[in-house]
Amino acid sequence: MQIRTKIMASAVALALLAGSAVADGHAEMTADTVVASVNGSDITLGQLIMLRSQLPAQYQQLPDDVVFNGLVEQLVNQQLLGDTLEEEPNRIAIALTNERRSLRAGEVVNALTSAPVTEEDLQAAYDARFAGEEPEQEFNAAHILVETEEEAIAIKERLDGGADFAETAQAESTGPSGPNGGNLGWFGPGMMVAPFEEAVMALEVGEVSDPVETQFGWHVVKLNDVRMSELPTLDSLREELTTEVQQAELNALLESLTADAEITLPAEGDFDYSLIQNLELLDE
Repeated sequence: MQIRTKIMASAVALALLAGSAVADGHAEMTADTVVASVNGSDITLGQLIMLRSQLPAQYQQLPDDVVFNGLVEQLVNQQLLGDTLEEEPNRIAIALTNERRSLRAGEVVNALTSAPVTEEDLQAAYDARFAGEEPEQEFNAAHILVETEEEAIAIKERLDGGADFAETAQAESTGPSGPNGGNLGWFGPGMMVAPFEEAVMALEVGEVSDPVETQFGWHVVKLNDVRMSELPTLDSLREELTTEVQQAELNALLESLTADAEITLPAEGDFDYSLIQNLELLDE
């Protein structure tokens, strides 16, 4: 432990000295700058930067000196433990191959997704999404839901006699919208069950329907307002469309690469799929 303590102290001192040198303009730190060494194995600033970038959010908020010391200690401990491994198992090489493949692919994806998307591409994606779509009529309605036709008829008579719809809904409706005066908000075609929608569409604004039966019970419906829906603007969908364009570009790239590549895959039935659960094969 005395050796490790000396290494840690040296690493901290080196980092503080290097930081001061950078501030004074006398030296330039790089990813290859060595901040610690364990029995001749170097730990570099680049390794620390990469580790820090992968920390969970709660650790990202810690002071830099705390994170620095913690990461150095982690890497030193890992190096010490790793150096005791006399024979490296095959699974390490397999894991490194997978990780390298993933990281290389990730670099290509990051480069593609970080490239700016042109306004022309965004407009084309927007136009393709809403091609042929026209504004639809939307309805704002309220209802009072009860179990029997007799109850619905009695409620309709009360409303015809001047009772307030919202107050009656709060007192009598068994539906979840009852406490809100029966208000269902805005909805478009196909969003309500057919008998209810047909009743709404037959009403004039401000008119109250005769009792209507659905699988939920009996309704007395009031049409509050009607409007024509508006298509969302390009700006409101900019982030979503950007992702869509980038995904399309990635798909096109993969299709092109696949077409030009020589790929061999197992034929159906030629592979025992349960083998992917056999961890013992990694050590053979």
